[in-house]
Parts: sequence; C-alpha cells; structure tokens
Amino acid sequence: MKRLSRFHLNGLKALESVGRLGSLQAAADELGVTPGAVSQHLIRAEGQLGRPAFTRSSKGLVPTPLGLRLLPPLTAAFRALDEALAVADEDRERALTVSVAPVLASKWLVPRLPRFRAAHPEIRIRIDATIDIVDLETSDVDVALRVGRGDWTNVRLRRLLPMEVFPVCAPGLAETLRSPEDLCNAPVVLDSGSPGLWDHWLRPYGMTEADLGPADLFTDASLCADAAIGGQGVMLGWHTLSVDALRAGLLVAPFPQAVDIGTAYFAVTSPNRPESRQVKAFVAWIEEEMAATAREFARPPGR
Repeated sequence: MKRLSRFHLNGLKALESVGRLGSLQAAADELGVTPGAVSQHLIRAEGQLGRPAFTRSSKGLVPTPLGLRLLPPLTAAFRALDEALAVADEDRERALTVSVAPVLASKWLVPRLPRFRAAHPEIRIRIDATIDIVDLETSDVDVALRVGRGDWTNVRLRRLLPMEVFPVCAPGLAETLRSPEDLCNAPVVLDSGSPGLWDHWLRPYGMTEADLGPADLFTDASLCADAAIGGQGVMLGWHTLSVDALRAGLLVAPFPQAVDIGTAYFAVTSPNRPESRQVKAFVAWIEEEMAATAREFARPPGR
C-alpha cells in the first residue's frame, strides 16, 4: 500500500464519483460538497497521478484512456471499503438479545438495565422474555439467563447466584407471624407453576406445603409478589424476586431462615460461537449485579 499513501483519499473519491456519475454536480451531491470542491479534489488527484483522468469539453468531463483503466478498480475498491464499514455499523447497531424468564426480567433485570446503559451506551439490549429453552446455536439469542442445576449440555455456563427461598409478606401481615407454625393459619399466596416449593423451607419444621393456611394460586411468580405486596398473603420469595421490594419496605421477611433449594442462576452462551465484545460486557455486568444482590442478603433477610 505504499502507492496509496501518496494520494489523498478525498481526491480519489472525487475522481471515482465523477467517473461513475458523469458530472461534477452529481458527484458533489453524493459527497455532500460543492461542485467547486469536487473540481479542486480532481485537480489535486490528477496532479498526484501525473496525467489527466478526464478531458474537459463543453459536454462535460470525459474519461481519458488512463481514466477508463483507473475508474473500474477504484469503484470496486470503494465498494469494498463501504462493505467493510457496514460490518462495523452492524456490530454497533445490532441489539444484544437476552433470553430471560419473564419474572426475572420484570422484577430484577429491567429495573437494573439503566445501569448497564450508563456503563455501555453503545450497546442496545433486546429482552426476549420467555420460559422456553432456546437453541443458542440456531437462534438470534446471544445470552440466556436461566435457573437450574447447570446440567445442560453443549452450552457455556457462568454460575451467578444460588437459588434460596424464604417467606415474605406485607409488613402488616408479618406482625401476626411469630413462628413458622403460624403459617398454618395465615393466608398464603402460591405459584401454581412451582408446586411443592414450600416443602424446601418447611421441612426443618416438620411441615409441608399441605399444612399451610388457605391459599390463592397464581400462574406467575410476579403476580404472587404483587399479591403479597398488596397484603393478600405470605409467599415464598427468593433473592431476585424480592430484593427491591424488601429494600423499599413493601415486603418483609418474617423469619430469617433462607434455604438453598439446589438450583442457581446461570448466564448461558453457545460454546461454538465466539463471544462478542457486547456479550462479554453484558455477562460481566450480570455477574456484578448478581453479586451485588447477594451482598444485600449477606445476613439472613429479616424484619
């Protein structure tokens, strides 16, 4: 590329545009400058070439034999350069797609996204809120946030936070609860999608979910949380579901014990696709946010 360093790129671009479009005015419109500026760039480029690329006549600019040989490879070169820059634009403009369960998205992730945007304003996020397990090899999902035992195959995993559960309820209802046995007579909010979840917490007290008081059932954990905030009953919460409501005083944890149920949150990516800069930035941020949530529960949640 030693020869290229002897030429001004603006001059070559003006020469190519005039040759392709056929006039100074058309080239000026494309380049966003005046016809006089295009003319000056042409004169400079021809001076660097040492020979004219166009002859001037009353009918306009006509390529010389040199121009006829020079213009096609110049057009091909600038087209290739434009395609290369399009790759950079696509990398910058394409949204990073994150697959996440709706309850985790609404109760934990979405309220924290402004912090990610502040740290990485150049990265756009697209949230795909679903409980479906996506195929990271064939879908457009870049990162999945999932809860499980981490025994999925053909994936790259980062373990983020253990899943621990504990009762939560509105402050007024908490005043009526002095021991776990009081739950037998208290109103309870149940997630019908997680039957038996209470058993993990109740087992040390010789109780099961069947021993609980009258229960309303909801098909979504975020609805359970809303019902609990509204004073409708005690629900079994966990870190990401409850942390913001606990901090705001909308919920309290009447008993300090939290029980690890053997699952955890994971950031999941494909092991066969190189991780982009955006993916690496998002996963690092998620790890920091999950760690911050864990620190809020460094002591067992209580009243």
